[in-house]
Amino acid sequence: MQKEKPKIIVFASGAKDGGGTGFKNLVVKSRENNSEINYEIVAVVSNYENGGVKKIADELSVKFIYFEKPLTAEKYIEIVKNSGANWVALSGWLKLTKGLDSKTTFNIHPGKLPEFGGDGMYGIYVHRAIIEAGARWTAVTMHFVTDIYDDGPIFFQFPINVKKDDTPESLGKRVNLYEHKFQPLITSMVVNGEISWDGKDANTLKIPKEYNWL
Repeated sequence: MQKEKPKIIVFASGAKDGGGTGFKNLVVKSRENNSEINYEIVAVVSNYENGGVKKIADELSVKFIYFEKPLTAEKYIEIVKNSGANWVALSGWLKLTKGLDSKTTFNIHPGKLPEFGGDGMYGIYVHRAIIEAGARWTAVTMHFVTDIYDDGPIFFQFPINVKKDDTPESLGKRVNLYEHKFQPLITSMVVNGEISWDGKDANTLKIPKEYNWL
């Protein structure tokens, strides 16, 4: 008997003329015949009306939702409720979320947390800060989401060495490869209940017994 697929809505800012590759990868992997991946992307949200995310959504026949300002808690809640999703995945969403259930909302971040997180720390800015700090390693990090930037409990962190000759661009490309490698698998683990928390206390975080990514 086929397992029911948890329904996910993805929030992905992308850009006016590109971006959205994490969202695309989540969708493509969910449609492959892979027993480790079990979820359905029912919609994607972007704050660019006709940007790269919409283009990908159209190509993959995923419902696209344009999130127009102001980005209020009421609008966040309404969008998620109307989508029919029971999970929210942030994948390159550059805005602060408000009013969403912290138990069922999670994010992927292209750097170590908490050292390289917070308002304005995304994409190339994270990689630049890591190189300028002389850090020897960075990471792909996934965490549950609260109403504070990059604040919820971390449940996945994959370390990546920083090379002596790395630029923000070269480091970003390498990090992105690992984001695409792990995001679908870890997402599936979260939405199928293998990774969870109570939405309030980070000490309630539950992960599988033989789990090596923390």
